[in-house]
Amino acid sequence: MIKLSAVIIVFNEEKNIDRCLSSLEGIADEIIIVDSYSTDNTVDISNRYNAQIYQQEFLGYAKQKNFANALCKFDHIISLDADEVISEELKQEILAIKNNFSADAYALNRLTNYAGTWVHHCGWYPDRKIRIFKKDKARWNGPSLHETIEIDSTNIKNINADLLHYSFHSEHDHLLQIEKFTNISSKELFDKGIRSNFYYLYIKPFIRFFTDYIIKLGFLDGFTGFTICKNSAYATHLKYEKLRKHWIEYESHSS
Repeated sequence: MIKLSAVIIVFNEEKNIDRCLSSLEGIADEIIIVDSYSTDNTVDISNRYNAQIYQQEFLGYAKQKNFANALCKFDHIISLDADEVISEELKQEILAIKNNFSADAYALNRLTNYAGTWVHHCGWYPDRKIRIFKKDKARWNGPSLHETIEIDSTNIKNINADLLHYSFHSEHDHLLQIEKFTNISSKELFDKGIRSNFYYLYIKPFIRFFTDYIIKLGFLDGFTGFTICKNSAYATHLKYEKLRKHWIEYESHSS
């Protein structure tokens, strides 16, 4: 049986971290937590699970995760976010994999809970993610916001079991994340020299809503589905509105 290192990067995750760490019991042979100097009880809660806790100023999602992976003692890693939980079905699949680790990486389904409702549509499921991999075959890459994992192999298998994702406790939490993420994404677009226009500000948000709500069957998730699709469209508009303001500010200083 292989030894498995669990890796989690955190900042102020006291609402989530206990549930996440509890689900790793019986699976992880060590737990590595890289904390960006949380000001809540995240570290105290993590200490209850004998996690190895390292403090590191936030480097961006990809760099922070690579930093955490490098701290692992074992050659096989399961990488989780603090708001994710291993379901009982997934736990049994992982235990079987530990006895026969026949791939270089494993992808699994992520099922999201939005303010108490499990979301099966809106483009949010199965939301397949590679989360279990050989340490020497994987590296996180990408800009500061949308990190992706690159696997130096085609030997990737799928696990037909769900990783439970407790994304937002309320719509307010969703809107706060949209505000934060659009600050980052609009600046990334500005740095690439991309400009906003009527299409990006108004047509693209409409397309986003129509795609998620109609084509991807968001309406089947009821009012929660409508809320998610509406907010996704709003996020698209807000990103390009902030991009427009970046250019206005830049040109006013340049003139």
